[in-house]
Amino acid sequence: MNANHAQSGLRSDLNTIQNWIKPKSRVLDLGCGDGTLLAQLKKNRDIHGYGLEINPDQILECVKKGVNVIGQNMDENLANFKTDSFDMVVMTQALQAVHYPDHVIDEMLRIGKECIITFPNFAHWRCRFYLLAKGRMPVSKNLPYTWYNTPNIHLCTFRDFEALCHRKSLTILHRTVVDSNAKDSFASKLLPNLFGETAIYHITRHHSLP
Repeated sequence: MNANHAQSGLRSDLNTIQNWIKPKSRVLDLGCGDGTLLAQLKKNRDIHGYGLEINPDQILECVKKGVNVIGQNMDENLANFKTDSFDMVVMTQALQAVHYPDHVIDEMLRIGKECIITFPNFAHWRCRFYLLAKGRMPVSKNLPYTWYNTPNIHLCTFRDFEALCHRKSLTILHRTVVDSNAKDSFASKLLPNLFGETAIYHITRHHSLP
């Protein structure tokens, strides 16, 4: 589902994810794209990983990289995975494209002990300005589709996501936001819901913040 994994090197947000995953972990990447993240995690963290992907071209790229990939839809097939069968479940830039995000998060935390989720922030100032100035659904680098052909059916803001975590009594272990250049800027740190374009959350059901 996610076609945005980097083709060469590792995006800064994916690099952040890599730093949050312990060596030798069992990792499931939902919407793994071309397998870039899993390939890098295998190389740098010696993880045992599997990816879930439905795009045939991306599946082929995963195979070329030696990434274990399963051709299944995350909206329908997560029940096939056993409880606590992975240490970490990752989903990058796909939360907004699934039919039932809250159910997918529940399944991620059933399958894995922890999960990492990234998504575009619909409250970013450019989105707000686009709506105010043009009165139309925003189109940007992070949200490149028009309203009638977008796969993004559940856009949300950082505050929306944290409200969902609170309602589900989930613990946020780490969180960061990055701008359009995938950098953690001063402005995005100061006012993340206004200046952060992409959110990166590390959550669990089991631990509390130190």
